[in-house]
Amino acid sequence: MNIELRRTRLSDLDFVLNAEQADENYAFVSTWTRAQHELALSNPDGLHLIIERCLDQQPVGYIIMAGLEQAHQSIEFRRMVVTEKSKGYGREALRCVKKMAFEDLHAHRLWLDVKDFNLRAIKLYKSEGFVAEGTLRECVKRGERFDSLVVFSMLQNEYQKN
Repeated sequence: MNIELRRTRLSDLDFVLNAEQADENYAFVSTWTRAQHELALSNPDGLHLIIERCLDQQPVGYIIMAGLEQAHQSIEFRRMVVTEKSKGYGREALRCVKKMAFEDLHAHRLWLDVKDFNLRAIKLYKSEGFVAEGTLRECVKRGERFDSLVVFSMLQNEYQKN
């Protein structure tokens, strides 16, 4: 393994905010304030995690998951931002999230939404066994435009087949 996931600390929030605001990430994620990220750190229904490179313990991204306590066992993979592209960190982190969701948290379903123009992420999710469920057309406003989201999911039995 080249990366590990660990809980985000308050001292990581400058990295998180900078990663979110970076030109190569900003168009693809909904940005939060520092206060929103701080609340997420202590939310028992979610996980806020740093993707850390094993070689030198440097952060290379972060992940947010939600719905850990809901009765339907449907966990939302809310956000993944990777700051070092094309090194396999995103794929490896996604595999860790799937393992955590299905093996540790006993989810029945893991789901996410992704902007329809984020072709790199869509290719990754499809290659990792996620199934497209549909498109939420022009549902997110960014500036003067509206972006559409594609909803993907994976069920526990689909994970077990991989």
